[in-house]
Amino acid sequence: MRPLPETFFKNRETEALRRAAIRCLERALRAADPIAGVRRVVRLEGDLLTVADQNCDLRQVRTISAVGAGKAAAAMAAALEEILGERLAGGVVSVKHGHFAHTDRVAVREAGHPFPDAASVEVADAVLTLADHAAQEDLVFVLLSGGGSALLVAPSEGITLEDKLAITRLLLSAGAPIGELNAVRKHLSRIKGGHLARRIAPARIVTLALSDVLGNPLDVIASGPTVPDRSTYTDALDALQRRAVMAAAADTAPNAVAHLRDGAAGRYPETPKAGDPAFRRSQSVVIGDLAQALRAAETAAEDQGFATVVLAEAVEGEARKVGASLGRAAREALEGRYGPLPVCLLQGGETTVTVRGSGKGGRNQEVALSAALEVAGLPGTLVLAAGTDGTDGPTDAAGAAADGWTLYRARRLGFDPQEYLDRNNAYPFFAALGDLIMTGPTLTNVNDLMMAFVDRPAPGLIYMSADAEAKTPRRS
Repeated sequence: MRPLPETFFKNRETEALRRAAIRCLERALRAADPIAGVRRVVRLEGDLLTVADQNCDLRQVRTISAVGAGKAAAAMAAALEEILGERLAGGVVSVKHGHFAHTDRVAVREAGHPFPDAASVEVADAVLTLADHAAQEDLVFVLLSGGGSALLVAPSEGITLEDKLAITRLLLSAGAPIGELNAVRKHLSRIKGGHLARRIAPARIVTLALSDVLGNPLDVIASGPTVPDRSTYTDALDALQRRAVMAAAADTAPNAVAHLRDGAAGRYPETPKAGDPAFRRSQSVVIGDLAQALRAAETAAEDQGFATVVLAEAVEGEARKVGASLGRAAREALEGRYGPLPVCLLQGGETTVTVRGSGKGGRNQEVALSAALEVAGLPGTLVLAAGTDGTDGPTDAAGAAADGWTLYRARRLGFDPQEYLDRNNAYPFFAALGDLIMTGPTLTNVNDLMMAFVDRPAPGLIYMSADAEAKTPRRS
């Protein structure tokens, strides 16, 4: 994580809380380090390779290779190279632009995210070519992390990249959760939903997954290319109906919708399910997740003297509603609901944004902006929301921070906070205030971290609770 500019901390009534919050975020990111996660799970002693609780005699293995996709895939490949050395013959992984890590044996390709591009298709073709050449005596590591669905794209026969892009945009704009989005992606793909395992088999498969999905369902992480798929063509169609985008999808990507309908009618085979021979020699291990990051942030807060309360470990829902709820919880903390101050309230998860305007922002920035409306005027209060991957939506920020003075400072600039929220335009709002969290690519991805820090009011600061319109803190 790159250091934030000192202007983020200076001349703020919440400077101490800001420094505490950034320390917690830094500790959370270290706990989610994919290199450390691979080292914990994969061990090599002589010819004995141990992955979690399973052993493999490498004297019986002809070639070891690695493929994969996700924002942490390059870092995971670097860790695997460190462990296996010359035993790793090579491979290829796909990462989001800017999430590059140096490797010697595994080729790292950069591709588009959150929307796939031509590079996403090219690297998927390279992965499938390697998979097709794997023999029974080979071992293939598959390295997966958040973002893998967009970074590895192999459209089904008759489907184009533009078809998949159109449907992805519709579902994202409609606030579809990752499970629904991936059900559609899998059934328009030759690589997702267990299809990659079919291409690699009968070689041995070891999947290492850094989870960005609540509950760590392996069939959802990067759209589950090497595990049995529980979703169906019918589920994919239901997702389009549920998000009210079926008509638009049929208009912009008719071939894709026709493919899903034909699949549901039995004209195409389903994705591989449990019991398929493709998974007979397949092992999957989660090397890190949000729970680890959340525990690390909690410990960091306690080390700084805060009592901690974990509000939720897997929060979902509309970003603006989640942010408002967190802001109200901060207000209740100031009133003593969670015990003596100082208190740190934590939650992790993955919110969604139903796009209503044409602004620029991300779900964590929207959480922070909606929280700002709730904590306006509260002294000694700070809310921070950030994506652990270092990016929030289609922006270069990880998230944003808001305190009791946010609305006051915004209005002095002539900003109407509610208007910015209504237009999904949180990025320029927080950019003008200097309150974006800019970490750069972190090379990890385990969902989002949201924290509220509440301490005793600073000396000389009075909360003007009667000022309902501006809710402006003032000095005594």
